[in-house]
Amino acid sequence: MTNREQEILNVIRKNPLISQNELAEMFGITRSSAAVHITNLIKKGYIQGKGYIVQEESYVLVAGGANIDITGFPYENLRLKDSNPGKVSISLGGVGRNIAENLCKLVVPTKLITAIGDDLYGQKILEDARQIGLDMQQSLILKEHSTSTYLAVLDEQRDMRVAIAFMDIIDKLSINFIKEKKHIIDSAKICVVDTNLSKEVLEYIVVNHKNTQFLLDTVSTAKAMKVKDIIGYFHTIKPNKIEAEKLTGIKIEGGEDLRRAANCLLEKGVKRVIITLGEEGVYYNDGKEEHHITSPKIKVVNATGAGDAFMAALAYCGYYNLEAEYSIKFSMAASMLALSHEATINPNMSVESVKNKMLEI
Repeated sequence: MTNREQEILNVIRKNPLISQNELAEMFGITRSSAAVHITNLIKKGYIQGKGYIVQEESYVLVAGGANIDITGFPYENLRLKDSNPGKVSISLGGVGRNIAENLCKLVVPTKLITAIGDDLYGQKILEDARQIGLDMQQSLILKEHSTSTYLAVLDEQRDMRVAIAFMDIIDKLSINFIKEKKHIIDSAKICVVDTNLSKEVLEYIVVNHKNTQFLLDTVSTAKAMKVKDIIGYFHTIKPNKIEAEKLTGIKIEGGEDLRRAANCLLEKGVKRVIITLGEEGVYYNDGKEEHHITSPKIKVVNATGAGDAFMAALAYCGYYNLEAEYSIKFSMAASMLALSHEATINPNMSVESVKNKMLEI
């Protein structure tokens, strides 16, 4: 592919219905030259012809938050209202971004739609994406806005004592911006969304792309309530027990309650319900199959990224159309890998590592 063809293809990806005259004007070439480039792209298989439908490999799309995590903890007992000698670490975070990185480690073609600032932290996120093969071309990059930042202070036991979440930029990811991504959302084999997106954007995405298979990461109890009224539009949801209780109004105290809560969500239109139960394992129900798989006892080093790894593995299994029980065990194994490493995303995450960890379940 020539440089000009690549430039034209990038424009067509964003606007498949753009005319040859518009392309010619955009690139300062004649309409006939634009037509030649289009013909070459069709011959080479990059687009399918009428309407300039782009021929792309299948992929998973993730839409959600991306931020920088700054964490500090003291060497000795934490003294409030004082300067404490200690250690500060900076890492990449955000539920959507974490899921996308795990998917890349599982070698799944992945695109991420998020919002970041045109600042040092935003550049760091983009550079990391380039290194791991994560496609962020569809993300919103804003000048004069700061990339989301999460600042946490831990005590000597590594328990969080106070934190500040500065994530206003995600609200700039508007419905109008999402409208421009219609082709990207429609073409995704699976779309994972997290509830860091605004309620209005979440509703617009699922209501206006009914042929896309949506997987929902509820993120937290409070944020899960954003989707309570539109829960039936999601193909798969993965709440924890408390989130499932809030979404259904059913107190979960045993196996029968799990079944009742799952049935409530299935009746609303959800196709697969996966309720994570911490040390008690994972409950699955799709109206045909029902599984409650218990978790082995493991030493937890860092619980921060376990849910992100689980969701990424679930999307991996959906991408390859794997059967239900295997998918749950694979996702649990990915979560266990995340729990066993101090980093939010285990650098050893891979399909082979997950399969090896499955032997413990």
